[in-house]
Amino acid sequence: MDGLVAAEKRKQAASDAVAVAETAAVEADRAARAAETAASQARETRAGLQARAEAAADKLAEAETTVRDTAQMSPEELGRKLTDDAVARPPDAAGAESLLHGLEREREALGAVNLRAEDEATEYADRLQSMKSERIDLTQAIAKLRDGIDELNAEGRERLVAAFDIINENFKTLFEALFGGGQAELKLVESDDPLEAGLEIYACPPGKRLSVMSLMSGGEQALTAAALIFGVFLANPAPVCVLDEVDAPLDDANVDRFCRMLDEMRKRTDTRFIVITHNPVTMSRMDRLYGVTMPERGMSQLVSVDLPQAEKLVA
Repeated sequence: MDGLVAAEKRKQAASDAVAVAETAAVEADRAARAAETAASQARETRAGLQARAEAAADKLAEAETTVRDTAQMSPEELGRKLTDDAVARPPDAAGAESLLHGLEREREALGAVNLRAEDEATEYADRLQSMKSERIDLTQAIAKLRDGIDELNAEGRERLVAAFDIINENFKTLFEALFGGGQAELKLVESDDPLEAGLEIYACPPGKRLSVMSLMSGGEQALTAAALIFGVFLANPAPVCVLDEVDAPLDDANVDRFCRMLDEMRKRTDTRFIVITHNPVTMSRMDRLYGVTMPERGMSQLVSVDLPQAEKLVA
């Protein structure tokens, strides 16, 4: 019985060991299947990674070929060139490809290679040198012209002031002779430079205040203008002076003054005055009359009368 009990115990222990072994076998089988599944997945992942690596290697080789064809240099040399040129290299492949395309566009924008570039550069350099020389000549010529203009302006101012003084004195004298007194003068206004100044006429017939010419009557303005014209004429008299209907706006009294001024002009100059007029007062003060008459219809005849000789004949 003791042996049987001991055998039962051993049997029970053996049964327990078998159960544990069977459980371990099941666990091991399950672990083996899981390991096999993982190995299969690993093989698939490895195959995929290998395919991607081969595709990446092909793409890298293609990119390297593109870089060599486009930039005419290896990728390493291009990287060093970009570093030397202080160009920021993109951190990813997409940025590098975009940069490469940009560089390619810039190269295409330059156009075809100009085989005559050196000759053209030499030609343009010669033209530039010639233009610089011409510019220097033009600058010197402009400086000379400005100096000449300044000299002419200075001489013009001197001559203008001298002529203005002479004309002003003549104007004063003739105005007093026309009006039998009074006061008149010319003034340069609006600028201190005689070449840019305007001219204002101030006149004062006897019994009136000195004022601008625009405030005078029509006859007074006409006589004042005649005095100014003859004042200019006296500054540089001509051999012949033609006066066409100058006395038309004047009344008889002013016509007489105008004729007295003509007498004064004739005494002061050697000028021959030819007066075209229809005023009998003016005609009576002339030395010789020339007229056109029509003795018959459609026929004109020139008539001249020597007034001093006619007066002698009448006397």
